[in-house]
Amino acid sequence: MRTGNILFITIDQLRADVVRGALAGFAPMPSLARLMAGGTTFANHFTVTAPCGPARASLMTGLYAFNHRAIRNGTPLAAHHETLGIELRRLGREPLLFGYGDIAPDPFDRHPEDPDHFSYELPPPGFRELTEMRFEDMAEWRAHLLSRGYSLPEPQPKRLWDIYRPVSPDGAPEGPHDGAPDGAPADLRDPPLYRAEDSDTAYLTDRVLAQLEARRDHPWTAHVTYIRPHPPFVAPEPWNRLVDAGALPQPVSDSAAHPFRDAWFSHASNYGLFIGFDGDCAGLTPQQVADMRALYLGLAAEVDHHLGRLLAWLDETGQRDRTLIILTSDHGEMLGDQGYWGKDAPFIAAHHVPLIICDPQRTGQAGAVIGDITESIDIAPTILDWAGAEPPRAMDGTSLLPFLEEGRAEVRHTMALTEVEYGRPNRPTRFQRAWNLDDTRANAAILRDARWTLIHFNGGLPPLLFDRRDDPHETRNLATDPAAASEILRLQAALLDRRMTRANHRLTGK
Repeated sequence: MRTGNILFITIDQLRADVVRGALAGFAPMPSLARLMAGGTTFANHFTVTAPCGPARASLMTGLYAFNHRAIRNGTPLAAHHETLGIELRRLGREPLLFGYGDIAPDPFDRHPEDPDHFSYELPPPGFRELTEMRFEDMAEWRAHLLSRGYSLPEPQPKRLWDIYRPVSPDGAPEGPHDGAPDGAPADLRDPPLYRAEDSDTAYLTDRVLAQLEARRDHPWTAHVTYIRPHPPFVAPEPWNRLVDAGALPQPVSDSAAHPFRDAWFSHASNYGLFIGFDGDCAGLTPQQVADMRALYLGLAAEVDHHLGRLLAWLDETGQRDRTLIILTSDHGEMLGDQGYWGKDAPFIAAHHVPLIICDPQRTGQAGAVIGDITESIDIAPTILDWAGAEPPRAMDGTSLLPFLEEGRAEVRHTMALTEVEYGRPNRPTRFQRAWNLDDTRANAAILRDARWTLIHFNGGLPPLLFDRRDDPHETRNLATDPAAASEILRLQAALLDRRMTRANHRLTGK
């Protein structure tokens, strides 16, 4: 068993091209640049599912969504699954959680009246929650703000998120303030009621530093999960106007016609983009789109700034050379590309996420960029491998440590699988209504190899096929071209093979 520290950082909703790609360089990211220079960057890393809850269940279990089945926010994660936290405890480590885990509890493990049933933001099994940053109640951060003298909105369901409402230069909250969610602010770039030193990002970092300082003399394991740059898009000064909105590239405008697009725009959605948003994504003005993209990058830069504080503390305390650092995101963000926002679209901006691994004992690939396809299910086996454990055989992922050695790792597979659910069992979604499907068939599986993307929809909907060599943003559907029929058949067979090969084998196989 290795006795060093483990620092596992998850930045919510950070798309890969903020680190390397079209959106890189518009906001200062010195901490990410430092990690990339001293570690190994995986340029083709994909989440295996979205949104937050399912994605984090896959991060913790090393399982595809079709195996862990915590497929929606709020869907329980069965207690029998072996998780990163449980496996680390078997090594004598106590995994610490700073932030939120987005795990809903197994109902068979708790009494029907247990309050845990009313939250889907519990810590992953095995983790000790030291700093509670659950997005749905904000209790710990609110307590901090109150202790700092802020006057906060009443903690009622319709008012809770008013904490993120922009405040005009005269000090008045913008938009209606009677508890109703409607009323767009006059200027999205205005700051919220809290100062930068008291933001959710700053507070979380303060708590991480305080708790780890008390543990610096012994090996520690920390999962630090930043909520930003997740919406609502509002940022304190100076992050709110750090990025020039006019200098940013425009969102990708082309988009493939398909029943998915019709369903996505058939009803208002993504109300949480900013406080007061009415959900009309198609009706967003060009200025609102530009401002939100700039705020997104400003929030990412704020996270980077506070990451710098963590790295500086590791240096100052002499712990950097004995700390494994893994940085990734749970999923991406469409950010207006093709008109979509959020992470429920099946396109690449929602699934392509950063991954940087810094192992002070494996520096042969420091600064290298790995082009092989990797998946979010590979992270838990990587951490366990580094800690000296054999990953459970049920885990679908494979350790990435061989990529950190000089020379080339053996390629496990050359395709990434991502799954997304579009239905709900209790209340039909806009997708179910548009497609006339029940919740078990309103879903999609996406398979990507080095060149092609196949999006296979359940329920008899036609597929989408993209050639990313000529169409990197997945906008031109080739599935209706007879010349592409062989590619569709090849990828459909590969998708079926993946599902058959990785069917749950916790109690089978060798």
